[in-house]
Amino acid sequence: MPVTRSDIDLAHRLADTAGAIIRDYFRKPAGLEIKDDRSPVTLADREAETAMRRLIEAERSGDGIIGEEHGTKEGVSGRHWVLDPIDGTHSFTAGRAIFGTLIALVEHGWPVLGVIDQPVQRERWFGVAGRPTTFNGVPVHTRLCAELEGAVLATTSPHYFGDDAALRFLALTAATSGGHNRMTPIYGGDCYNYGLVASGQIDLVCESGLKFHDFAALVPIVEGAGGRMCDWNGDPLTAQSEGHVLAIGDPARVDDVLEALHRVHDH
Repeated sequence: MPVTRSDIDLAHRLADTAGAIIRDYFRKPAGLEIKDDRSPVTLADREAETAMRRLIEAERSGDGIIGEEHGTKEGVSGRHWVLDPIDGTHSFTAGRAIFGTLIALVEHGWPVLGVIDQPVQRERWFGVAGRPTTFNGVPVHTRLCAELEGAVLATTSPHYFGDDAALRFLALTAATSGGHNRMTPIYGGDCYNYGLVASGQIDLVCESGLKFHDFAALVPIVEGAGGRMCDWNGDPLTAQSEGHVLAIGDPARVDDVLEALHRVHDH
């Protein structure tokens, strides 16, 4: 079933609804708690997701919902709305406006619509499969990257990598820096980094341990801007993916990135 104008309008309204709640809590007491998985959550996360779910249930009762804070509701349409009300809660609680609300529409496990909304700065990337990605309504495009050395690499935190993944990330870092640490990675940013890939500001994002709600919305955005989203084996990202995620602005560099990531086991 193709993405409709009604789907697009609903996605924008979901982002508007979440954004209004999140702005009210930004740089104010937000009831920070630590969940069982040791990740942070606030009242802003929970209330924003609740409001989005109500809107979906009112207008798309047959669609399923997968939310970070309130779990999964199965539907009958083969479609799911995947919600991460605040991707980057650490940044949100620190008062840094580089977090974002993630909204995806997924059909049979494949992301077909994605939103990254930064509600404080009022910045919104919007992607639909088969259409150009927009930033605040204006089409954007990833940039060319002639070689991996010198590419701008970002990740949220090196602390999210397990031992093997950390070695692979260090190998990729060495490849982008030329082995001389001339270009250090950009740390912090969560979903915001992927928007910057789509806008041609960053060349590459490498992350591990992501869940479906962390990356579903990113796929149509990066790929609609001319980039490539895949796992660390180069396979497309779906609901079954393990959470090793790459966003590569210039698809010509995909093989170089994969070679660098796997080089650590060749020695």
